[in-house]
Amino acid sequence: MPDDLYERDALAWSERQAALLRRVARGERVNDVDWDHVVEEIEDVGLSELNAVHSYLYQMLVHLLKLRGWPDLAPEQHWRAEIDAFQTGLERRFAPSMRQRIDLETVYARATRQIGLIRYGGKPAVAPPATCPVTLDELVTVPVEDLEAAFSAGTAA
Repeated sequence: MPDDLYERDALAWSERQAALLRRVARGERVNDVDWDHVVEEIEDVGLSELNAVHSYLYQMLVHLLKLRGWPDLAPEQHWRAEIDAFQTGLERRFAPSMRQRIDLETVYARATRQIGLIRYGGKPAVAPPATCPVTLDELVTVPVEDLEAAFSAGTAA
């Protein structure tokens, strides 16, 4: 596609490309499909979903580590509610094909680094477990209370 609609108006471009692709699907010959950008956008959709899953996992781990690190602190109910909300988003977006692309220990290491920078009441967190005490599948499916218990004990749920 010779014009710059992709750069000027992504919504109009995507609507035009969808209409063209529907025509192709019906067997029409169409020459105006912006194939390079269509392919790029399709790849970006998958990467966006994977990035969202990484973000949910990271946020869940940070909040689970906060619950472990500062037991009985005033915001604990808020942290539990946040974990539940992140898990709901995670459940909606997680796909089995992502499993091989997620290195949970790397995400966990980032979360523990974040916790190491936080102080509540001037106090650092209780030391986190050396390795993530739950699996990816547990983070997706296990209730918040059980995840919290696993982090408190430092063992799997």
